[in-house]
Amino acid sequence: MHKLTSKRALPGRQAGFTLIELLVVLVILGLLAGLVGPNVLNALGGAKTKTARVQIKELEQALEMYKLDVGSYPSSSQGLEALVDRPGDADGWNGPYLKSGVPKDPWKQEFQYVYPGTRADVDIFSLGQDGSEGGEGEDSDVGNW
Repeated sequence: MHKLTSKRALPGRQAGFTLIELLVVLVILGLLAGLVGPNVLNALGGAKTKTARVQIKELEQALEMYKLDVGSYPSSSQGLEALVDRPGDADGWNGPYLKSGVPKDPWKQEFQYVYPGTRADVDIFSLGQDGSEGGEGEDSDVGNW
C-alpha cells in the first residue's frame, strides 16, 4: 500500500507574506485611494445639489396643487408653511400638500420662498452649502429657475 504523506513547510520556514509583499500591496492601495477618493467626494457634492433640485421640484408641484385649490400661491409672508398648515385666509385649502412637513435643503437650511418671484411665478431656492447668495460649486444657489 501507498502511504499518504502530508506536505509540511520546511523546517525554519513559516508560511505567510513577506514584508516586501505587504508593502507593495499597501502602496497599491494608497495609489488607488489617491485616485478614486477625490472623485467620490466630488460625486457626493454633486449629489447634494441634485437632491436640492428634486426637492425644489416637489415643492413646486405642491404649490401648484395649492394654487388650484386656493386660487393663488401663498404670499411670501405665509411661506412654504402654508403647504402644511392652513393660512387663515385660504378658502378652498385642501391640504396638507406635503406629507411630512416642509423639508430642509441637503445642507440643513430652510428653502427660500418669494412670491411674486423675480425669476419665475414663484422663486424657490436654496443658498447652497455656505448659506449666502452666490458662490460656486457646492456654495452656489440652487433654484427653480
